[in-house]
Order: sequence, then structure tokens, then C-alpha cells
Amino acid sequence: MPQKVLLLVSVGNPPPTLVKELEEPLATHMGITPVVAKVALQRPDYAFNKDRSQYHCNAIMRRLVTLLEPGQSMVMGITDVDLFVPDSPFVFGEADRESHSAVVSTARLRAGGDADQLRRRVQVEGVHQAGHLLGLSYCEDPRCVMFFAQTPVDCDRKQLGLCNVCRNELAKLNR
Repeated sequence: MPQKVLLLVSVGNPPPTLVKELEEPLATHMGITPVVAKVALQRPDYAFNKDRSQYHCNAIMRRLVTLLEPGQSMVMGITDVDLFVPDSPFVFGEADRESHSAVVSTARLRAGGDADQLRRRVQVEGVHQAGHLLGLSYCEDPRCVMFFAQTPVDCDRKQLGLCNVCRNELAKLNR
């Protein structure tokens, strides 16, 4: 079976090394081929909601999909802006299986952490969103990367990899 290719795109001004540092965990834990985009997107002002002072994930993901090239099956943006979806006060990231797009934000993952903690949290959430793109749902195991994190501490508790249940589910999905 051909390996799925995930395009990684910088959106706004996330720390430059973070996008590159997602490659290894995505390949190792999700079995996909990550490719860093040659172009970066500017700050997503088109997605800004002035009432919330946050950026709407879906608007960003719609823009990301337009960057996919032949041979690339999914796209993930890494941004520094605070994200939201309508029914939630904020999200660390969001993925849409239908459009094959996802976005992860550093904005709230920075809380109470240093550069190493931010890198790991972004890796955890990037792998988590890639899991959704591949068809995985949330997991009840708080150590599994597919657990729904609501705080940066939840991210710190999670492993970069899948629990046995989720690993088996991913294997089924890849058949």
C-alpha cells in the first residue's frame, strides 16, 4: 500500500523549527510521509473573529487544502494564532477527515512551558490531528496520543504514540 503524504505548512509565525520537528514523530507513530511545504502562509487574518479575538479553524483549513499537490493526500497547518470552533472556547487543533486538512496552534500550548515543552506539545497535538485525518477517533486512555486534551498538562501526560487499542484500529483502517 502506498504511504500517505502529509504536507506541513507554516501559517503565521510559529517558531520555524517546530514544523520540521513534526516530521519524525508523524512518520514513526502514524506511518505517513510528512513533507514540509516550500511556501508559508501569512497570518490568517481572513479567519479572525473580532467578537472572540480568535481565529476560526475551518477558514484556515479551507485555505490549506488549496496547497495540496498531486501525490499529497493530506495537509496540516502549524500556526501561532489562538484557534476556535463554534462550540468550544478554544482548541489546540482541529482536523477534518472529509477535506483531509488539519491545523495545530502553539498559542495555548505555550502556557507554563519552555521551548522543549512547546516542541513536545506541538508534536503530540500534530500526531493527534494526523490520527484524526487517518480515521482515528478520541481515546479514553489519558496517556494515548488520541486522548482529547483540554489543558497543556493533558498534552504533557500523553505519549507520542498510540495505545494498543488505537494502534489496532489504525492497522484495521490501513488494510
